[in-house]
Amino acid sequence: MALVEVRSVSKSFQRDTQKITVFEGVDLDVAEGEFLALMGPSGSGKSTMLNLLAGLDQPTSGTICVGGDEITQMSPKRLTAWRARHIGFVFQFYNLLPVLTAFENVELPLLLTRLSKAERREHVATALEVVGLTDRGSHYPRQLSGGQEQRVGIARAIVSDPTMILADEPTGDLDAKSADEILNLLQRLNTEFKKTIIMVTHDAKASERAQAVMHLEKGVFVR
Repeated sequence: MALVEVRSVSKSFQRDTQKITVFEGVDLDVAEGEFLALMGPSGSGKSTMLNLLAGLDQPTSGTICVGGDEITQMSPKRLTAWRARHIGFVFQFYNLLPVLTAFENVELPLLLTRLSKAERREHVATALEVVGLTDRGSHYPRQLSGGQEQRVGIARAIVSDPTMILADEPTGDLDAKSADEILNLLQRLNTEFKKTIIMVTHDAKASERAQAVMHLEKGVFVR
C-alpha cells in the first residue's frame, strides 16, 4: 500500500522573464514503512520534492496524496494543521533556536497541539530518550556537539509521532562518526518504530542505509 502517491507533478519557477522547470510530469510511490533515499546532482530538485511532500510548497501541476489526503487541494490553514500532525522534518543545519534548551526545541511542534503541559513533557522526554539525549534536555544548542544538535533535531521531528519523516541532507554538516550515529538512529526509527522515511542525500554511503534508492536525473526519478 503506497503511503505517498505523486502523480504527474511538475514544478517550475519564474525568475524575471525566464521560466525555470525543476521537473515535469513526475510520478513517485513510497510504501508505508519504507526508508527511501533520493539522490541526484545539486540543483536536480531533490529538496524541492521534499518541500512538496511536506506541503511547504505547491506543485505547478499534478497531485500529491499522503495517507489518502490530497495535500495539493488543501487550504494553507488546513495544510499547517495537517503538517503538524503528519510530517517530521530533519534539516541539514539543525534549525534549532539558540535561546531555547534542547527540551524546549523538541517541545516546539507540540505547542501547535491541544496537549496539556504534562502530556507535552512526557512526549518530549520520550523523544529525547529515543535519540539518547535524556541527560541533555537542559543544555542549549551551543553546549552540544553537531551530532547532538542533529539528534535534538530528530527528536523534534518525531515528538508528535508523525506519519512520515523527511530528512534533507541530515548528515551533510557532520563528521563521519556523527553521521554514522545519525544514520543508525534513522535506521532504528524505520525498523523498530516502523517510520516511513524519505531522505535526500548526495552521499552514497548514507544512501546504503535506505531500503530503496531513487535518482533524480534531469527531472525524472530512476530506481
